[in-house]
Amino acid sequence: MAVKLGFNNVYRHPPGYPEWHSSNLPVEITPAGLSNIDQQPEAPGSLKGWAMAWTLLGIFFGGMALNLTPCVYPLIPITVSYFGGRSDKGQVIGHGLCYIGGLAITNSLLGVSAALTGGLMGSLLQNPIVLAVVALLLAALALSLFGLWELQVPQGLMQAATKSHAGYFGTLFMGAMLGVVAAPCIGPFVLGLLTWVASMGSPWLGFVVFFTLSLGLGFPLFFLALFSGNINRLPRSGEWMLWVRKLMGWILMAMAAYFIGPVLPKTAKIFALAGVALAAGLHLGWIDKTTANFKSFEWIKAGAGTTALVISTILIGTWLVQGEGVTWQTYSEELMAQAKQANKPVIIDFSADWCSPCRELDEITFHDAEVVQQAQQGFIMIKVDLTRKGNPLNEKLLKLYRIKGAPTVVFLDQNGKERMELRLVDFLPADQFLTRMTDVKMK
Repeated sequence: MAVKLGFNNVYRHPPGYPEWHSSNLPVEITPAGLSNIDQQPEAPGSLKGWAMAWTLLGIFFGGMALNLTPCVYPLIPITVSYFGGRSDKGQVIGHGLCYIGGLAITNSLLGVSAALTGGLMGSLLQNPIVLAVVALLLAALALSLFGLWELQVPQGLMQAATKSHAGYFGTLFMGAMLGVVAAPCIGPFVLGLLTWVASMGSPWLGFVVFFTLSLGLGFPLFFLALFSGNINRLPRSGEWMLWVRKLMGWILMAMAAYFIGPVLPKTAKIFALAGVALAAGLHLGWIDKTTANFKSFEWIKAGAGTTALVISTILIGTWLVQGEGVTWQTYSEELMAQAKQANKPVIIDFSADWCSPCRELDEITFHDAEVVQQAQQGFIMIKVDLTRKGNPLNEKLLKLYRIKGAPTVVFLDQNGKERMELRLVDFLPADQFLTRMTDVKMK
């Protein structure tokens, strides 16, 4: 006898595994306990909701901050005079939009191209050596922003990029070439962002991220072009722009710590990120002696340094106050037999280190005191780590339970049969997770 069930879930995948979206998909449970799922591919990507909104907002402001680097800032008066020299306000708006459009086209194509390598990047990022190489590359790019070496653009390409062109098409071309002119300053930051986008593997996300970056980079120029009289209020170029470069360098160092995280133990991963934030705060806020000819710069330095120190404190504080989490066991046939004999339900958590909802489940739900107590008293808790491919047992379990991505939490009743309606494929707060734990024990 076959039973038809429907469920509506979004599967998140670790890099290298396919991601599928099932919307009211029919699942047929046969007497053998196997299920057939109609697979419909969906564009991957693990950012959504408020996480997406805050990320894009940060990228937008990051794009605005890139205007303050030594390679871009001196171009502001030239660019604004190019726009502002037109008496017709409509022409100013048209040329400004073309400029931003050219910048957005170039950057967005870079983002989509990087994301299209996502499958390859995802598979490679399961190798600790590759993760270490990526982290070292980001750290090297950060050192470029710290001034230890310079990213050079070929002279011929620089001349073509800086050549003035007339008409709307010329303005579009100027915007497209801004990235070339600014490459020595913004190149390392953009390359770091490209690495992150490639690891996400979503062309749509790559487009949105770099389109947002372009808007942030072009918006101040467009605004100043409309109100060109305000350009005299801008601070003068000076060594304070080197401080902005160093700020971008510390962002890349944080990305390096993020990429090396899956290789490190959990405690070391937290201390690596906290250490970067601590070092960045001390350096940007107080150790660096950069000065500026406007008074608010010292407040900006102190604010940036204090913010980084607060982030470091929060990371360490969260680690210190976090209680004991769920005790996980490794899957085995003997363990499953013991669960049946003891009449205990089983919860199997398929997770990966780079899976954002997986980390939320581990750090929040599976550290909740009531969840931990219920798990110890009445459940067998099994963890299947999908961070790296190649484990024969994991591959067998993926096929056996028809797992399409991480996170996936499978609930088995006292008889070892899965309760499909309880299957979890996203983050769930502790109170709702407890409800599922209660449900699986009732039948």
